[in-house]
Amino acid sequence: MTALNDSGCTSEPSWQVEILDERSETDRIRLDALRSDPCVDTVDSLPSMRAELDRLVPAVGSQLRSEPHRWIYYPWRRSVVSVLGPLSYRRLRLDRNRNKITAAEQERLSTRNIGVVGQSVGHSIAYTLAMEGLCGRIRLADFDAIELSNLNRVPATVLDIGVNKAAVCARRIMELDPYVDVEIFDKGLTPDTMNEFLDELDLVIEECDSLDIKLSVREAARARRLPVVMETSDRGLLDVERFDLTPDRPIFHGMLGDLSAADMSGLSTHDKVPYVLRILETDQLSAIMAASMAEVDETLTTWPQLAEDVTLGAASVAAVARRIGRGDELPSGRTRVDLQSTLDRLAQPDAPAEGTLPPAPPVELVPDDPAGTDALTTILRSASLAPSGGNVQPWEFVADESSLQVHLVPERTSTMDVAFRGSYVAIGAVLANARIAAAATGRLGAVELFPSDTENHIGTVHLLERGGVDPELAAEFPAMLARCANRQHGKPEDLAPELIDELRALVEDEGARLRLLTTPESLEQCAELLGESDRIRYLTPWLHAEMMSELSWPGQDRLDMGLDVRTLELGAADLAKLAVARRADVMAALASWNGGRALGQPTRDSVLSSSAIAVVTIKGRSPVDYVRGGAAVERLWIRAQARGLGVQPVSPVFLFAQSADDFTSLVGTPYRSELTQLAHQFRSLSGVPHDEEFALILRLSHAPLPTARSQRLGLDALLRKPAQGPGIEADG
Repeated sequence: MTALNDSGCTSEPSWQVEILDERSETDRIRLDALRSDPCVDTVDSLPSMRAELDRLVPAVGSQLRSEPHRWIYYPWRRSVVSVLGPLSYRRLRLDRNRNKITAAEQERLSTRNIGVVGQSVGHSIAYTLAMEGLCGRIRLADFDAIELSNLNRVPATVLDIGVNKAAVCARRIMELDPYVDVEIFDKGLTPDTMNEFLDELDLVIEECDSLDIKLSVREAARARRLPVVMETSDRGLLDVERFDLTPDRPIFHGMLGDLSAADMSGLSTHDKVPYVLRILETDQLSAIMAASMAEVDETLTTWPQLAEDVTLGAASVAAVARRIGRGDELPSGRTRVDLQSTLDRLAQPDAPAEGTLPPAPPVELVPDDPAGTDALTTILRSASLAPSGGNVQPWEFVADESSLQVHLVPERTSTMDVAFRGSYVAIGAVLANARIAAAATGRLGAVELFPSDTENHIGTVHLLERGGVDPELAAEFPAMLARCANRQHGKPEDLAPELIDELRALVEDEGARLRLLTTPESLEQCAELLGESDRIRYLTPWLHAEMMSELSWPGQDRLDMGLDVRTLELGAADLAKLAVARRADVMAALASWNGGRALGQPTRDSVLSSSAIAVVTIKGRSPVDYVRGGAAVERLWIRAQARGLGVQPVSPVFLFAQSADDFTSLVGTPYRSELTQLAHQFRSLSGVPHDEEFALILRLSHAPLPTARSQRLGLDALLRKPAQGPGIEADG
């Protein structure tokens, strides 16, 4: 069909485009002729495309940015259009596919060759395949032309009436992406063209009306070990026949027995009806379709089809093509994607959880004046207030009037607690609190570390009847009771030099060493390293599971162990993000893309709001050294908070790793090299020599007071009776 417009310009019936490159003299001459033709419109879309390409995240490389552009001539539109080159065009056009289709998957899918037989339902399918970039070459077959009655379901226009259906679909695909390799068989499929159509295909989609061709396509595809997919619009019937996996499987799942295309050739349309109904499974047809089939040639010209059913079918077939193209597991079989049935199951969703948490109740503390209270109970309760990773409290007590023994509970540990080094640091803090409370009650005696051969007996604080006084320690008693983690963001103000000297001296008195990162440059580097460590923690399945198990949600979990979520100081938006971050499947997807940088952003933001990062180190590697390091950490924490600073422990995954085996035990092989590099970089940044180890890393900030603090186990859960002696009854 040729149309003549008012200016005397004629449209051209072709469905093929010309791709012109100005670097070619031949193409340049052709392009000049087109642009000088008054019947041809010139559309320069290149500036907007390049601007959009520049906005992509991550930024594209120089290869794409410098790729020469092309001009596309669309003869049926009498238009020549400037576009990006093929690589940059594809990168930009398919950008919104990520990450539902990864870049690697998209590249693999672009090599696929797909054939679509029948261009009524097949038109929407072919166009969807092209839109998603699920193939690099697509073949379209149909002998018929567009009629007005097709326009209830075929996305064509009145300008396409009389044009071959395959050509109309090819035009739409070319206008979508001129770089897709499109071929059409506008005479349909015949025995003479079947092999040519199937040659080099990876997948066949069959959507024709002829039962003979349906059988012929499957027979030929089976001989070539090609998978065949068919969608039938009623109730979303979807058939997948994996002749590539099982080439001896029967056609149509055996629903027609041994019937072949040759057997069909002598049958009338009337005689073929029973076989068509066997394929459709009459008892599974929708009532409307079954009833309508009885009205064909009576009150209906042919069976009804809706655009919504055709569109749904295109989505179903595209999903199959994507799974087969990616190499995902997908067997042969039949299913129904029945939208109407789904709508019949509409239900009211559960009310979403509120985006806020109830305010935390005040925590019952030891009275800040120990005078007149039971000294042993005061010491025990003070010891129990010590911090520990994830608030797991990996200790238990054996106590009487002469001593407090602190024992390690190995069951209360996690993967990051390499060789119980984190537990030893926590118990060092327990012993520091016990010393402070004993000094405040006048009972402080000698402290022994690993005083016996008893397994897991870490330390003993001996208690005197009287005279056990240390005024400096006793003065810290009120501040020790108030000590808590403060995860509020602060203002990065400088620390007073005299405070820095005070904190360093305090840490050194406990046998450890303190280094502070205070410059904006060092804090920025630290934020990046610690944020990346958090990303690895989220993306390592067992570390993620342990991290989430440490969180305690009010009204759902016990609050005397783990971190009360309220102590994270999260607003409604961040609580919503945490709900997503709790999902293991989400983390697995991020890991598969090597993504998840945003997972470390809260840590980056916290570090950048800090006045300093405090790095407490120890000289040796023995358990005794870690216990002493824990005491230094607790003394630092108490003093810094008493001087008005907010203190938050920051525990990178590598904190207690020393050897290659340690790094492997933490994250396995996927992130071992990356984590090792982060550890080396942090050690270099903080100036820690290789003969020292990390006890703990803390944020120091000028921040508002925290709104909540995590609770602790009661003494009844922490006390066990000594092997000999009366012991002490737990005071609930």
